[in-house]
Amino acid sequence: MNVPNILTLSRILMIPVFVVVFYLPVEWSYLASAAIFALAAATDWLDGYLARKLDQSTPFGAFLDPVADKLMVAVALTVLIDEHHSLFLTIPAMVIIGREIVISALREWMAEIGSRASVAVSWIGKIKTTAQMVSIIMLLAVPPKALFSYAGLLLLYVAAALTLWSMVLYLRAAWPDLFPEDQERTGP
Repeated sequence: MNVPNILTLSRILMIPVFVVVFYLPVEWSYLASAAIFALAAATDWLDGYLARKLDQSTPFGAFLDPVADKLMVAVALTVLIDEHHSLFLTIPAMVIIGREIVISALREWMAEIGSRASVAVSWIGKIKTTAQMVSIIMLLAVPPKALFSYAGLLLLYVAAALTLWSMVLYLRAAWPDLFPEDQERTGP
């Protein structure tokens, strides 16, 4: 167990705390849950940075990091859907969560056939993640229908668009392995 892995585990342990704080019947619950989510987002960046900088990358960390990220984002989007009761928030949240399921399955399958590198994280995925994290923090920080929440919702749509774009890039990279018969017919 090393520091990057401890940070990743802490992100998972923050999830129930985040949910309890979000649903507390007090005014400061919005801001406090946004702060917890922001802390989790910061540990996501920090654990990766430390793993590379200290040469402490491990198979366990490589497995757990994306799991922790997806759990935290899915839970945050779920509580936001519940709180906002809005189709306009539900649509980009569904796109983001659905894409994560598709890409996770794709990565697992590609790893099984030995082509994991062709679906590696791209720069667009990093921009998508940043937009997604900032938008969720903005949405969590204030009650529904506050002006700041509309800015967060707009940024969530940007994140959803980037999510779809990155999914298309992943699927294009995996296409030859998904449909090898197309390659045989058309050639290299």
